[in-house]
Amino acid sequence: MTMNKKIKEQILAVRDTGLTNMFDIHAVQRIAYEMDFYELVNFIEDEKEKYVKFIINGQED
Repeated sequence: MTMNKKIKEQILAVRDTGLTNMFDIHAVQRIAYEMDFYELVNFIEDEKEKYVKFIINGQED
């Protein structure tokens, strides 16, 4: 699964809530689910390493 524009926007929307540390993956998934960001929930489940790399360096890879 590739990180598309929609998933990036969802990550940034969760970040902008300020509700959790973005490395708290379970909290990010919960917040994303509550915001109806199901693509992000699934992306994190399937591509956790790509998600973490994006959080660390702001780029897909």
